[in-house]
Amino acid sequence: MKLELSRVVQGCRLGVLTGLGKTGQHCLDVPGCLLYTRCATVPHLTQDTLHTLSDLPPVTQVTVESLAEHQEVLEEFKEGVRKFAGLHNTVLFSSLHDSVNPNPAGHVTNKTVSVWGSGGRIELTATRYMAIQAAIQPDCYQSMAEGETWQANSSRKRVRKAVDRTLAHLDDCLMLHQKTQELKQAEIFGVVEGGDIMEERLRSARETAKRPVGGFVLDGFHSAAMNQDVRGQLIQAITAELPHEKPRLILGVGCPDEVISCAEAGVDLFESFFPFQVTERGCALNFNFTINPDPETAGTSSRTVLELNGETPAVTKPSKNGDENMTPFEINLKDKRYQDDFRPLVEGCDCYCCQKHMRAYVHHLLVTNELLAGVLLMLHNMAHYLGFFKALREAIANDRLQDFKNRVLSCRDV
Repeated sequence: MKLELSRVVQGCRLGVLTGLGKTGQHCLDVPGCLLYTRCATVPHLTQDTLHTLSDLPPVTQVTVESLAEHQEVLEEFKEGVRKFAGLHNTVLFSSLHDSVNPNPAGHVTNKTVSVWGSGGRIELTATRYMAIQAAIQPDCYQSMAEGETWQANSSRKRVRKAVDRTLAHLDDCLMLHQKTQELKQAEIFGVVEGGDIMEERLRSARETAKRPVGGFVLDGFHSAAMNQDVRGQLIQAITAELPHEKPRLILGVGCPDEVISCAEAGVDLFESFFPFQVTERGCALNFNFTINPDPETAGTSSRTVLELNGETPAVTKPSKNGDENMTPFEINLKDKRYQDDFRPLVEGCDCYCCQKHMRAYVHHLLVTNELLAGVLLMLHNMAHYLGFFKALREAIANDRLQDFKNRVLSCRDV
């Protein structure tokens, strides 16, 4: 695995992560995102439905949290999650937690961390954690980490202990990695912890960078946990301590404005749980990221569309129907205003939902609790989110990052 950077603009790193997978034939454009799954399946979508989308990320994210209780079955199967779940030709990245699910705090020790499955809490030592990774057979995976110090009331002593534990877990994982045949060709990513304390973040980054890791996971920057300005300062300081040739993946950040901020601070990779969260709210992504001024070509680039024919994108302050998690980047299709709205979710979008259906129909599906609503919304939201990342890379390549940023962030100011 090798990160080849072509340029850096306002801190954003444009390049390609090559040599991915056991055969080394896959590559991933950065800034980019992983394909989010729950129990190795993209929510609401079958594999065939998922692959109606173009420009899918070549790297699929699975989590130990969702697969830990299936350890014995996977060990008996012996061929890993990729074949077990019927995934297409993809690179697997295995992380510890699902960023959508908040985990109860306080269930960590010097030697263990905990995850929650359908049957309750599962306590993991480094040995069991690595056994689960061996059963999953990922191409890349994060080391075990103690990531509870993102909470605002974490003391300096508590944060220091979490960093020490995470480094100890990394050393244990590296030792076991060398002894595990199923992981011989896999890359291990070290985890940078440290809460909101600069000194501990820098110590964690420096010590992790000394270890033989293939990349870095920045943990504890969850959207609700930290002020954006503080997060940006911390990430910028951390990435300055990390080797330029290795990728940086951040966990828990998915909202478009936060993605741009983190990319400017030097982050390469993101999760793609945000479209799922929007779908679960009964909402559709509807923000404008098109900066192409040429009327001949505007809206023709695949998934880089959104000149909305005069419609104000996503920012008419729609009713949240009691959902305070709703962002300015989406519209709430449960709202009655859409019951007789016969336009597509987004004018110019070429996803299946926008090509075949209208807002009024999706509104009907939502209010009648039809399962098809989730399928159509997930298709659109994934297409829109992937288009956002593609447009971000194009803006960096064409020296138009500030224009792109202004266009995306304009919806927050309405």
